[in-house]
Amino acid sequence: MADRFVALVTGASSGIGEATARRLAREPGAQLVLVARRKDRLERLAAELGGATVAPVDLVSADAPAHVRDVVEHEHGRLDLLVNNAGAAFRGEFGEVGWKNVERHMKLNFEAPVKLTEALLPLLRRTAQTTSTRVAIVNVASTAARVSRPRSGAYSASKFALAGWSDALYAEERPHGVHVGLVLPGFVATEGFPAAELLARAATRWMVSNPERVADAIVDAGPGGKPERYVPRPYWLAAAARILAPRVVRRATEGGALTTTTGPTDD
Repeated sequence: MADRFVALVTGASSGIGEATARRLAREPGAQLVLVARRKDRLERLAAELGGATVAPVDLVSADAPAHVRDVVEHEHGRLDLLVNNAGAAFRGEFGEVGWKNVERHMKLNFEAPVKLTEALLPLLRRTAQTTSTRVAIVNVASTAARVSRPRSGAYSASKFALAGWSDALYAEERPHGVHVGLVLPGFVATEGFPAAELLARAATRWMVSNPERVADAIVDAGPGGKPERYVPRPYWLAAAARILAPRVVRRATEGGALTTTTGPTDD
């Protein structure tokens, strides 16, 4: 990496975001910008890392993208890596929770990263013109961006949208020197979703990863230049099966199998 490497991580107050900040802090010359709602947690993490820029904001607020951009411009004047990780999941059948549940997923899991990227893209492009190292955006989606399950349709819709947009953005930004990577975690044991029922059984334990492995995948998909990473890696089989045998996958999921919330839930 460059002598100075500025990385911004959203959802940095816990889970995957916190693990990613800790992972990036080990890189030479890393200067971090930590974004989340919980200021106290961000400040505590920044202190543990030996210093970082803290930007406590609610990413769904209208002024959040401009505020974060101004902080990065003022404190660092460049941006080498944007990790769009913040997100949440709220389970419920559409017939019961309706459009409101879809809307709140779309606002946080899709609209917020899109608007933040829009605000920071000029800075990313400018940095790409002045450095020999890879400048990147990493969007943290979910395996639910490829395979949907009952009671998680709204979450999947937001992550499907994020994955589709990421594919297009990759092609659009490549000529500008900005790489776009996508990370698709499956079940991840975090503070809010310990996945205890899956970890309790030997047959399903392999399905659960940890935030540190996702953080490594984010580095692979960002500075490492990988286009896409599943965590755990075998989860790509579910995405392939959805294309090759959709009837089988629908039947496998329609009974409410694997009811633990899938994907990151960091804010």
